[in-house]
Amino acid sequence: MKAIRIHEYGDATTLRYEDAPMPTMQPDDVLIRVAATSFNPIDGKIRAGYMKDMIPKSFPLTLGWDCAGTVEQIGTAVSALKVGDEVYTMADFGHGGTYAEYVAVNQSQIALKPKTLSFVQAAALPMVAQTALTALHTGELRSGQTVLIHGGAGGVGTMAIQMAKALGARVITTASGQGIALVKSLGVDEVIDRKAADFKDVVKGIHVVIDLIGGQTQEDSWGVLKKGGFLVATAFPPAKEKAEQYGVRANFIFTQPSRTTLEEIAAMVDDGKLRPIISAEISLANARQAHEAKGGNGKTVIRMA
Repeated sequence: MKAIRIHEYGDATTLRYEDAPMPTMQPDDVLIRVAATSFNPIDGKIRAGYMKDMIPKSFPLTLGWDCAGTVEQIGTAVSALKVGDEVYTMADFGHGGTYAEYVAVNQSQIALKPKTLSFVQAAALPMVAQTALTALHTGELRSGQTVLIHGGAGGVGTMAIQMAKALGARVITTASGQGIALVKSLGVDEVIDRKAADFKDVVKGIHVVIDLIGGQTQEDSWGVLKKGGFLVATAFPPAKEKAEQYGVRANFIFTQPSRTTLEEIAAMVDDGKLRPIISAEISLANARQAHEAKGGNGKTVIRMA
């Protein structure tokens, strides 16, 4: 099969489009014929070696964690899926390997893809949608509350906006450039142009902050939360002493793949409450382009053909 692999840590030039052996199967594994995968920022961090202590890898390494495709084969212990099922998944960080024509994934991490989506559309969802849903659940966001989402035009942000609106929350987000029009199209109640205003001078009394950026953005977020509010971070763990100082709660989330969560997301999609935001489509052979791009809105999907 063809795959995108690296043989050492480094920049995007380390990515090789090459022949690779078919995945080995465990009893609980499902072999998926991949139709599409997608790029996530963590792909670049792992490729560059920034995550080698947290997520150790050996070479050659096939990157990629999201995918949508068709079940080609099932392990002897698999009961939830059958050959021919159209599925989508986020493979766990210990394995991955979705930048390839085939991937083996534990059945607990796979769900039937949303019926209303193509494979390309479904491949854009697993990691970002699971991260967004986990963040909102962690923050205990409820109808009528106000949530501030930092970086709303990104992959996770666009999912979190739609999910929060579906919950009946008031949604404020930060964005800039073309991202402003994008988040407005998703129905945000207020957008703060990051290049024109400082959010900490604009909003107060927020119930939940979803921090997808970290750094100074996280530091400035403590003061906009109301007492008892919740800061949920995905980029950098928030300091417990800061939470105590401001009388709020805080948590860091690291997304884990889950069939149950994927099924919940698929239901939201098929009910018309959630849609993928795709900024670009490229072929597997050109996957390097996604790693060379400087940020952007929505997701880049990588097609096998």
